[in-house]
Amino acid sequence: MADPPKWLEISLVASGELVEAISDVLTQVIPGGVVIERAVTYDSSGEKHASNPEARICGYLQLDDTLEEKRKRIEQFLWHLGMIQSLPEIHMRYIQDENWMEKWKEHYHPILVGDTLLILPPWLKNTHPQRIPICIDPNMAFGTGTHPTTQLSLKLLEYFMQPDADVIDIGCGSGILSIAARLLGARHALAVDIDPLAVQATLENATLNGITNGIECGLGSVREVIQAQFSIQKAPLVLANILAPVIITLINEGLVNLVAPGGMMILSGILAHQASQVLEAGVSQGLTIDKEERAEDWVAFALRKPDR
Repeated sequence: MADPPKWLEISLVASGELVEAISDVLTQVIPGGVVIERAVTYDSSGEKHASNPEARICGYLQLDDTLEEKRKRIEQFLWHLGMIQSLPEIHMRYIQDENWMEKWKEHYHPILVGDTLLILPPWLKNTHPQRIPICIDPNMAFGTGTHPTTQLSLKLLEYFMQPDADVIDIGCGSGILSIAARLLGARHALAVDIDPLAVQATLENATLNGITNGIECGLGSVREVIQAQFSIQKAPLVLANILAPVIITLINEGLVNLVAPGGMMILSGILAHQASQVLEAGVSQGLTIDKEERAEDWVAFALRKPDR
């Protein structure tokens, strides 16, 4: 006789901005957060070969006394979200208990980025010794390197990183960009985020990579850096992989002031239809576009600040 079900799986298939919006809604109710699954295939070298713009978002509720309340809250949140934009069908099914920690690990592969970088979960061996491994724990979920915006940021970082230069990472998430900067030769990386869990994730991932020296991490954003709450206030390379509306707001709040004269600002998290707005905000502050990278519906820019 089969064991009784212990979990309610809630899932939707969506694409574009809806993936993040639905994930945010489910995360408000589901204690363990959500899993975002994208259809990706890899060639024999481990290089990502193809991807599907659609993603499956799923979360799991334990069958206990709080289940019905949580399910109703999710349905209410999704109903309100559906009033703004049409939503895909929601699927619910009861499932048996599983070893989740081992189950989701099966879906992770090393990810080759740019010419020299490799994003590596901590339980996998580096089979590409010629590349620089960035060890990131996907369980922390603040930017594991699987999303195109992070990979675009890493490609531009690899291209513009100068040895012994300082880097400022605004909205550091998992710390993947700051850690990559240090591994690529940055002297000092300042990583800030307004979420204390992101600060914790950055410090833990820095420890995983054995580079706790040279990484400074703390709560804050542009204002706190400008107010000299950290050891550096300017850097030749400033990173912001957030979302386009937030980037525009930060530019208006002084993000450009963090870039040293002649330095670069790498911006990612920008959907293609938002690119012109971000560029307009940057150009209005005297920046010029130096390089652009695209993947799927996402765009990343490297903008240069004048020498004077």
